[in-house]
Amino acid sequence: MIQVEDLVKKYGGRTAVDHLSFTVEKGQIYGFLGPNGAGKSTTMNVMTGYIAANSGTVKINDYDILKEPEKAKRCIGYLPEIPPLYTDMTVREYLLFVAELKKVPKKERVSHVEEILEKIQLGEMQNRLIRNLSKGYKQRTGLAQALIGYPEILILDEPMVGLDPKQIIEMRDLIKSLGKDHTILLSSHILSEVSAVCDHVLIISHGRLAASGSPEELQEMMRGKAEIEVTVSGTEQQAREALQSVQGIEACETEDAAEAGSVRIRIRAAGDTDIRGEISVALAGAGLPILSMSRAEKSLEDIFLELTGEESESGAETEEPPQGEQVEKEETSGEEKGAAAEPEKAQNVEAEEVTEDGGDL
Repeated sequence: MIQVEDLVKKYGGRTAVDHLSFTVEKGQIYGFLGPNGAGKSTTMNVMTGYIAANSGTVKINDYDILKEPEKAKRCIGYLPEIPPLYTDMTVREYLLFVAELKKVPKKERVSHVEEILEKIQLGEMQNRLIRNLSKGYKQRTGLAQALIGYPEILILDEPMVGLDPKQIIEMRDLIKSLGKDHTILLSSHILSEVSAVCDHVLIISHGRLAASGSPEELQEMMRGKAEIEVTVSGTEQQAREALQSVQGIEACETEDAAEAGSVRIRIRAAGDTDIRGEISVALAGAGLPILSMSRAEKSLEDIFLELTGEESESGAETEEPPQGEQVEKEETSGEEKGAAAEPEKAQNVEAEEVTEDGGDL
């Protein structure tokens, strides 16, 4: 469905995307995971034809986004981080406008928009001005415009940013349901979003692909050396002497435990071997009762921090182009810009959202 090969995008002297390559297969939900400034939004802007890359190729259903932009864009529904909404329109007017821009046949537009309203659960809000919607409903409206024309691929940039916990759960369920009929690529820097929704995770750091796989595969790949924590009744010296006979222990640390007369032992095994049985036998044989034993497993959060720790600590990266630099944009006709274009700057921006519906999604 999507092939990104050796993609490079630079802003002045800074490289935002650095020789990035990956493939998105049909019928799955992909999560594009990385800290702020990792290059996620820049990559998505290139994939959708909004900006041009310095080098590399992006193919959507075998159509090159630069050489055959119109054919490639027909396959994509795009929701930017800030939905491109015209706040002086009602939800229904806006979606009919988008349907016209996307060249949905005139006799099908009304029924098509009604289907989308029902699918995205916007029916009750269809006659309200977009400016009067809550953040959650504005996000749904942006998702609805991406669905107009029923493209095969949905590219969603931070679709749950700014939503409250209830709205996030509802948006997750909505994306999962859309995943039955569409291939979805969504970006996020929030781990819980990706692990809860996605079948496959692409972790990006400093504009490069750091890891790729299902959440389970990433955990298996990054598990590394097994760590076992044991609390026993006895002294530190007794515990160390008892464990000397156990093969496969690479390192062993001890400290006093909360219980009086007990010691906590942290054991790192060589490789990924499970030596809990041998440890139990050795400690029991030395007359040291085991109070507790656990084996540490790396979570997706641990993996993320390990792969992107250097970038997260620096906090200096940003995907925004340097001040004064004009971002390259592919020239498009008025029809091609359509719903992916943001409203003109001259349009009034409301200083405060009005939530007539109580603020629920």
